[in-house]
This record gives sequence, structure tokens and C-alpha cells, in this order.
Amino acid sequence: MDIIQIATQLLSKQLGGSADSNSLTGPLTSLLGDSSGQINIADLVSKFATQGGLQNMLGSWLGDGKNASLSGQQLTDILGQDKVSNFASQLGLGESEVSSALASVIPQLIDSNSSGGSLLEQAGGISGLSNMAKSFF
Repeated sequence: MDIIQIATQLLSKQLGGSADSNSLTGPLTSLLGDSSGQINIADLVSKFATQGGLQNMLGSWLGDGKNASLSGQQLTDILGQDKVSNFASQLGLGESEVSSALASVIPQLIDSNSSGGSLLEQAGGISGLSNMAKSFF
């Protein structure tokens, strides 16, 4: 199963059936996808690594153990108000409902794709991720 499928299933479940997986794929790819239409976990991680104060939170998602919580507002700040609003509108749902659901799903998605902290180790730890992210800007 690819990352888009995992993300759509997690989000559909989080939204409690308000949107099915098929209706989520296109909008979710637009929101989180790269130019090839896939969710690149490393790119997603770099967005969070560049945001002040979220490095420890990100580390919890990449490592083993309990994931730190992300708020809907933090998610909106990172992805952008316009993108989250557009995503919610495409689904016909409220912005706060969608941002809260995404805030629950993204840590799970990153965690499930970095089992054992392998993504974190490959990037050289949190500081390595921060340095990698800074090189994009």
C-alpha cells in the first residue's frame, strides 16, 4: 500500500466517514503531495523541522514510543491557511474539523513510515533534519 492510500484511509477514519477514501485522494495529494503526485515523507518532515519549537514533537513521531500531539492550529500554520481552507472546501467540510483530523493523521503517517526511527537516523537526527530543511530555503 502506498503512502497516499495509507493517508486517505487514516484521514477517512479520523473524519468518521464524513469523506470516503476515494473522495480524499485528489485533494489530499494536492495538499501534501509533491510534483509527482506522491506524499514524500522526507519533504513533509522538513516542513515540520523548519518550524520553531516543533523539533521535539517531530522527533517523537520519527522515533519509537508515543507521538506528541499536534494541534489543528499548528498544522494550519505549517501547511498554510489558504491550503487548509481550500482542502476543507474541496471536501465540503469545516476548516477546523479538517485541520484537527489532519493534525491527528500526519503524526501517525510520519510515524508509520519511519519505523524504528530509521528516517530520523538517515537524516542525522533532528539537527540533521533541520539542516536539511534549511538547505531548501
